[in-house]
Amino acid sequence: MRLFVITATAALAAGVAFAADTVAPGDVEYGEYGEVTASLSGAAGNAESGAIIMATKSKGNCISCHAVTALNDSPFHGEVGPSLDGVGEYRTADELRGIVANAKMTFEGSVMPAFYKSTGFIRPGNGYTGKAAEGDLPPVLTAQEIEDVVAFLMTLKDS
Repeated sequence: MRLFVITATAALAAGVAFAADTVAPGDVEYGEYGEVTASLSGAAGNAESGAIIMATKSKGNCISCHAVTALNDSPFHGEVGPSLDGVGEYRTADELRGIVANAKMTFEGSVMPAFYKSTGFIRPGNGYTGKAAEGDLPPVLTAQEIEDVVAFLMTLKDS
């Protein structure tokens, strides 16, 4: 029992604990065009939480690159990526899930970071030490946070 508690605590602290229905970052199945048809967390997303994640610097911080009129109360919207206004009209949830998880699966030359990836990085840093990180890194967003962002993006309709 003590070993289980220590292991569970360590996993939670590392941000790598996964629920029974959660798809691990290395197990995500991308379609031909980068879409991900299965929920990463096994649960529906929460659009309100997704809006917070998109504007939180330590999380998605999507608005640092994308303009989103619905998040105008958050400052400093970027112009690197396309505006996300109306994205729920022309993208499916599956496409958005794939793009948020790893945009390079849809747009090969994208500078958008992979928010649900833990391996295969080129020279990841170890905090601010200047040394290379050792081992796998935790994903930037959890499976549920990806689902929350997708739920919010699906609310962005033109009408």
